[in-house]
Amino acid sequence: MADTILSAEQQAASIQKIQTLLGAKDDTSRFVGLALLKSILDNTPELRSNEEAIVTLWGSISHKFLDRLIRTGSKQQSSKEDAKNMLDLAVSVLHTFATLLPEDARKESKMVDRIPQLVACLLYCSEQTTPLVLETIVSLVNQPSGSQVFIAIDDLSPLTEIAPSQPLALETFFHAWLNAMTLSPNNTVTLQSKIETTIGTLITSFKGTDAITLMNFLAILLPRLSETLLPPNPSWLQQLIKYIQSLVTSRPTVNGREAFTNLSAALLEVYPIQTPPLLFSETSPPEENKQSNLMIQLLLIDIRSTLPTILSLLNSPSYTQIAHRLTSAYNVVSNFIGYLLRTLDSDSPSISPSTLLTLRKSIAETMSLTSEYLRDRWDASVAGAMGLHPDARVEPAAASSSAAHLTLAWDSKCSDRTVGEDPLILAAVRALAIWLREDDGEVLRREASGLVDCFVELYASNGRLDFKRPVLAALEGIVAERKGREAVLTEGGWKVLGEDLAEILHTGEEEAAARGIEIVRVMLSIVEEEEGDTREEWMDLVTKVAWLYVPEDKKVKAATVEFWFAVLQLITAILVGAHSGMRKRYKHSISAVVGISEQLSGKIRGDGELEEALEDVRSTLVDMR
Repeated sequence: MADTILSAEQQAASIQKIQTLLGAKDDTSRFVGLALLKSILDNTPELRSNEEAIVTLWGSISHKFLDRLIRTGSKQQSSKEDAKNMLDLAVSVLHTFATLLPEDARKESKMVDRIPQLVACLLYCSEQTTPLVLETIVSLVNQPSGSQVFIAIDDLSPLTEIAPSQPLALETFFHAWLNAMTLSPNNTVTLQSKIETTIGTLITSFKGTDAITLMNFLAILLPRLSETLLPPNPSWLQQLIKYIQSLVTSRPTVNGREAFTNLSAALLEVYPIQTPPLLFSETSPPEENKQSNLMIQLLLIDIRSTLPTILSLLNSPSYTQIAHRLTSAYNVVSNFIGYLLRTLDSDSPSISPSTLLTLRKSIAETMSLTSEYLRDRWDASVAGAMGLHPDARVEPAAASSSAAHLTLAWDSKCSDRTVGEDPLILAAVRALAIWLREDDGEVLRREASGLVDCFVELYASNGRLDFKRPVLAALEGIVAERKGREAVLTEGGWKVLGEDLAEILHTGEEEAAARGIEIVRVMLSIVEEEEGDTREEWMDLVTKVAWLYVPEDKKVKAATVEFWFAVLQLITAILVGAHSGMRKRYKHSISAVVGISEQLSGKIRGDGELEEALEDVRSTLVDMR
């Protein structure tokens, strides 16, 4: 065995000597004991893995002595070298034990109460010691007891000042604040204020830099903060968006594009009212200032350049990061389209006609490519090859004794990245849906009609992600074209939408009323554009609606009443298109629907326009009874 490896007897003797020195009353002996302890821990792997011995050694150290060393090392006294050595040794010992101690010992007050001293000493640490301090703090605040001590610190300026050059400082805030969410809610107002102030100080600290590290930090942190901790109307939001705009116009690197993309999406998610005007509108005339338009163009270019290759990366380690960036890009584009639609109706639109025309062309091109990508991804996951119908799949091949796989199908190996569980798919569908609904481009709508089978299955799925509202928005645009209406009927869209509509009606789920109105909008477009008589299968919906119960004494929300009225309009349109023989077979259901319209009239008194519309529906139903 090498000479540097201590024998068991030598090790025991050394530990005994160290414990004696640590227990001495004079600081010099304690200092020597700490130095010897650090040396033996660094050079004895078997001791480092001996949990019982580590706990015993930690118990031999006086926490007051450690505090004194850190305080002394943080004051530039007569001998700067001695002070530096004291600080370095104390930090090194704490760092070692924060790594080696079991979790139960690490979360005790003897360890976590050292956090304030560690934060305060950061401004006096050497370049080599600073990372050790930060690693120790991160390790300690990554548990509730440590985060509780951390959030009680009044002065966090040592951390905020070094954050631009030390990314671990940001990681400290991240873990401390997220772990603080598990604590008692009594101090949430104070913590919320502290978070707002600290983020503002961090933004100031990053002035003069590209702030990429800060953007990445906030892009991850803000969406994960609970509502009780999220600053409601932060004063620093405008300055943060200026950082984004500055990065956009500075020929950003790949890391820069990723940073401003993810942060923009995060801000739009957590501050949906305040962010769009700051992020998308121009501070000067559109012809002179095109920062937001440039950002959208960069995002669209990124989407178009990445989509053709991302399918091949589905099971690559790099997929998660790339897909997250594209998801953010799609979400920003979706929000931009919504903002654009709102401002176009105002007296002072924020985008000039020429810029709008350029953006429209670029968005349309991107959405066409998105449609192709969704088709390829769906076919790969369901059939394995583009255009291959699911019926063409061969028999499942055994993958194990308890599972099987389709030999032609191909999807992500990770269950949370399969086509129905991938946030990128949801974001892409949402962006495409908004554009299909709001833009009257016939070519894209015809292209998207080829995705109806995908949309219908995603709508009917009950996975972690909810595709219902985005799919409804897409179908609303698709059914404006004859090919789209045919696709919805051929792919079973009517049946799936009708079942969901009936479910909303009979469960009385008020939160789902808005979705119900969107379902009616899609189905009504199909019914009204049908060239022949009403189809027999559509009449099932009449029977289902006939069972609707309208409570007389219960106060119903306006949205629910509007939903019920929309359903009556749909049923009326179905019956108007039915031939007389079909109506006779459903006369009892028609009578029940008439009764529902009469019950509903008592819920809308005072709304003259709605009362008149409901009376037209009722009278039409009566004439067909």
